[in-house]
Amino acid sequence: MDQVTGRLEKPRQGWAGLWNISFGFFGIQIGFALQNANMSRVFQSLGASLDDLPALWVAAPLTGLLVQPIIGFMSDRTWLGRFGRRRPYFVAGALLAALSLILMPLAPVLLAAAALLWLLDASLNISMEPFRAFVGDQLRRDQHTAGYAVQTAFIGAGAVIGSIFPYLLEHWGVSNVAAAGAIPDTVRWSFWAGGAALFLAVMWTVFTTREYSPDEMRGFGEEAPIEGGDAMRALASRSWLAALFWFDIGVIVVAATWYFGLEKEVYLLGALLIAYGLLSVFVVMRAKAGQGAGMLGSLVGDFSGMPSVMKQLALVQFFSWSALFIMWINTTPVVALNFFGASDPDSALYQEAGNWVGVLFAVYNGVAALAALLILPPLAKRIGKARTHALCLGAGALGYASFFLFNDPQHLLLAEIGVGIAWASILAMPYAILAGALPQAKLGTYMGLFNIFIVVPQLLVATVMGSIMKAFFPGEPIWTMAFAAGVMALAALATLRVREA
Repeated sequence: MDQVTGRLEKPRQGWAGLWNISFGFFGIQIGFALQNANMSRVFQSLGASLDDLPALWVAAPLTGLLVQPIIGFMSDRTWLGRFGRRRPYFVAGALLAALSLILMPLAPVLLAAAALLWLLDASLNISMEPFRAFVGDQLRRDQHTAGYAVQTAFIGAGAVIGSIFPYLLEHWGVSNVAAAGAIPDTVRWSFWAGGAALFLAVMWTVFTTREYSPDEMRGFGEEAPIEGGDAMRALASRSWLAALFWFDIGVIVVAATWYFGLEKEVYLLGALLIAYGLLSVFVVMRAKAGQGAGMLGSLVGDFSGMPSVMKQLALVQFFSWSALFIMWINTTPVVALNFFGASDPDSALYQEAGNWVGVLFAVYNGVAALAALLILPPLAKRIGKARTHALCLGAGALGYASFFLFNDPQHLLLAEIGVGIAWASILAMPYAILAGALPQAKLGTYMGLFNIFIVVPQLLVATVMGSIMKAFFPGEPIWTMAFAAGVMALAALATLRVREA
């Protein structure tokens, strides 16, 4: 019991409890790592050009944009008795993701691979979003930093396994080359093993944890009835003409894309802005008519009235995830061309470069796992979460910039140390800051909405970066790392504005 408030407190979790709460993320991140390190390679093996990659990768962030807020909203309002409210989503997402990983290497054509990427990312997001809220549900506020740090350590460990597995299989004698238009056996077997590992890890968390009931959460003073009245009152006070702002911006983007002949992917960005503008008008008009909130009204209202610390972190997320998405899309072609001298995706040298990228990704994720446990908690306790985040993002910017300093692919391992430190903080610090500042009853909803600031920059990179590279740096993907370094540095500066609760 808290001596100040007189309320009951959640039991303090030991290492075993922290392990069980977050172990499922180990499997989820194996799936993400296989996706991040190999999908550009899979697409190019099936005939995609370098210029096609951003458009093909649009599926991943677009799926997250749609899925995470909806799943967060639903999981806040789900209670299936002993099955809980978050764990049913863990199971559903894990089943679909494992199936997608099994089918991905069997994709006969590029379109099938792109569709399976969409399904895979949607499934991973179904499981992942409730895991963020699950940590806040299960832990006391003074354990949030430790909880998200352990979760980050499992994310790093899972990503190491997922990233390095094709490289290890090649050294164990599995073929790393394939006929034109086919996927190497190293990638195929990695996806199949990853699907099994993902499902088993998520099931571990499902069977070793128990969720607190709504009555227990109210006893802890962290849960209140969810109502849509506040959101609808806030929306009713807005002018529907003001809600058209995003619609107007979307129309301008579409017109500019047509007039200047920009890449067709930019139309998607404009369409999303138009859709959000129309949605805002719809829910404002419903609110003014006194109608119920519903899911759309609640999501738009909560997004409009998000806490100030969430708004401050939004800019940080925008810049930091822009840098990450640039890295995920472009590292394989950058390393292949600039460090191995290979541009043909069907060549053995290109496949060797693809395996080395897996090693690089494994290194930055391994560094992240160690940094999450050894650096983040003591540093955050000493200088605060926000300043810790700023320092780590600065290390990431230096890591990207160092791609221009090296000629030997082995030296890129040094660059990945800085990237890994930044990655550890990106996965832990914003959520540790938010978990203590958000209303517990809407933790899933706000964590899902927070994902918008992860997805929008990825969509922007996927739709705009191709046009920038084609116009100014055709055939020179190395310059994408300069963009990554610059925006990561901006993220570090933006973090200095964040005011912790």
